[in-house]
Amino acid sequence: MDKNVKIYIAGHNGMVGSAVWRALSHLGYTNLIGKSSKELDLRNQAQVTDFYERERPVVVIDAAAKVGGILANSEHPYMFLMENLQIQNNLIDGAHQNEVKKFIFLGSSCIYPKLAPQPLKEDYLLTDSLEPTNEWYAIAKIAGVKACEAIRKQFKKDFVSLMPTNLYGPHDNFDLKSSHVLPAMLRKFHEAKLTNETVELWGSGTPMREFLHVDDMAQAVVYALENVLPEHLYNVGTGKDVTIKELAETIQNIVGHEGPIKWDASKPDGTPRKLMDVSRLKEQGWQAKIDLNTGIKMTYEWFLENQKSIKKNIL
Repeated sequence: MDKNVKIYIAGHNGMVGSAVWRALSHLGYTNLIGKSSKELDLRNQAQVTDFYERERPVVVIDAAAKVGGILANSEHPYMFLMENLQIQNNLIDGAHQNEVKKFIFLGSSCIYPKLAPQPLKEDYLLTDSLEPTNEWYAIAKIAGVKACEAIRKQFKKDFVSLMPTNLYGPHDNFDLKSSHVLPAMLRKFHEAKLTNETVELWGSGTPMREFLHVDDMAQAVVYALENVLPEHLYNVGTGKDVTIKELAETIQNIVGHEGPIKWDASKPDGTPRKLMDVSRLKEQGWQAKIDLNTGIKMTYEWFLENQKSIKKNIL
């Protein structure tokens, strides 16, 4: 890939987009484009069309999305469905209409059925019902995957979808009302450490989850950028999972919180297990490198160094 190729990273200020930007910059890519939501409202088709016609990117990496955890999805289902559909439809169709050569669509492992066999294979898509707590977001992302597949099938274009497992790392969302489990736990344990309080966590602690550091995700995007992949859909993860209880104890140990943990079993657990089968991408030559313990340590260090700039006022 020519290091001067014009690459548009949608969502470049977010956790994933900023990690992709860092990775590409480090590799010497010099023609990266990023627009804030104030500069370009991706929900607005006219604005996105004008952007494509004006900037003419050769590559588009779609890391833009409306994201959140169980609580946010439950309270705002229409927003999670509609805004994600608007964002990705405008980006995908705009790329198609303006002859973008490569489009990388980023989604989530929640696209797979709630009770699909484990580990989750790409072939399990649309074989059963979704997890109700995040089905609105999942349906939008499934539509994006199928749109890229359709363009690839009908027009022979290099549109590929990467479905990461649960991501974490620098620039994550640490707001307790809208964040995912790992950053929420990290914040809770940090604040409880300062006050010597009990940490209360949702659910039973028994569900199993897989976690991928966002810098590993960025390297997977780079790999998809620099190689022509033969399939339209690839899982991105570590291929290893832990119970939520094990995750909590790992974070507690890294943060240094010494108080008790209280589990609220009246709160929903979500999907019992969600482990990705990552063999398809591994067979193409890519695999994750950052183990969970190291990744959480890196994330906590970033958290401590950036408390004043973290969104939603963490303290």
